[in-house]
Amino acid sequence: MTDYSKLIDAETWAFIDRTNSFYPPDAVDHSVDEQRRTYDRMCREFHAGYPAGVTATDSAVETPTHKIPVRIYRNAEPNDAAMVLYFHGGGFILGGLDSHDDVCAEICERTGYEVVSVDYRLVPEHTHPAAYDDCRAAFEWATKTYAQPIVLCGDSAGGNLAAAVSHTTRGHARAAIGQVLIYPGLGGKLGQGSYVTHYDAPLLSVRDMDYYRDMRAGGRDISKDATFAPFNDEDYSDLPPTAVITAECDPLSDDGRDYRDRIQAAGGKAWWFDEPGLVHGHLRARHSVGRARESFTRIVEAVRALGKGDWPY
Repeated sequence: MTDYSKLIDAETWAFIDRTNSFYPPDAVDHSVDEQRRTYDRMCREFHAGYPAGVTATDSAVETPTHKIPVRIYRNAEPNDAAMVLYFHGGGFILGGLDSHDDVCAEICERTGYEVVSVDYRLVPEHTHPAAYDDCRAAFEWATKTYAQPIVLCGDSAGGNLAAAVSHTTRGHARAAIGQVLIYPGLGGKLGQGSYVTHYDAPLLSVRDMDYYRDMRAGGRDISKDATFAPFNDEDYSDLPPTAVITAECDPLSDDGRDYRDRIQAAGGKAWWFDEPGLVHGHLRARHSVGRARESFTRIVEAVRALGKGDWPY
């Protein structure tokens, strides 16, 4: 059993306690409706507002069967080097345009890039591959809507989706020029590494992950489906330059390291940073926890660099 008292500082514990006060550790035992109500309330409580000069407009991506809501963030002093397509976290069950609203606004402000947040369909109403299909459709829309190169970005479940889109569009004429994955779940093997040492980590346990995975799969065998878990893919060549930021106190930590290693082994560019003493979901702590503030700066700098075609790693 990992002794988190030696890894996690007082600021981060305060963030954990505040998070748990809104979204309890046993949330997966509650109904989906209750999970969403408490998660949405938590996100509202943590919302930090928009930086000066950033505005947002709601729109939609049209598909033959439905509309995918998107929110487009613009900076008063735009940087047209790239645009960012952002996929939110939430275990494929939670979240939407409001849950990561301020995060996207701050990425826009600090990079100058236009940011598009995608409100993909959620489970259990829409099991796999609905979320992936929506993110892929949003990518195709972005290639037709924007002249700028595309940077894919996402946290947690959204990191999974960003990577899945990268894998399936690498031969596209407008393939992404970079991807920034924030504590992504990529389908690592349970029962080893960080899945053992951080089995019951604060804010995300392996039990939680099992619940999210099973809900998303909807009873189907997804063991060879790379759009469900990028680690199901056998080919890591020709992927865009990749930055992965994980949290030390998180079962998903090793997914970042292993993804970096697979891309590098295939001859690609990948960088991984495991944030010491931080936990899953620490994006919401970027204004209250020093370590999380530094992590968010690393994330923003990665987005900015990859958007310019730079590789500072």
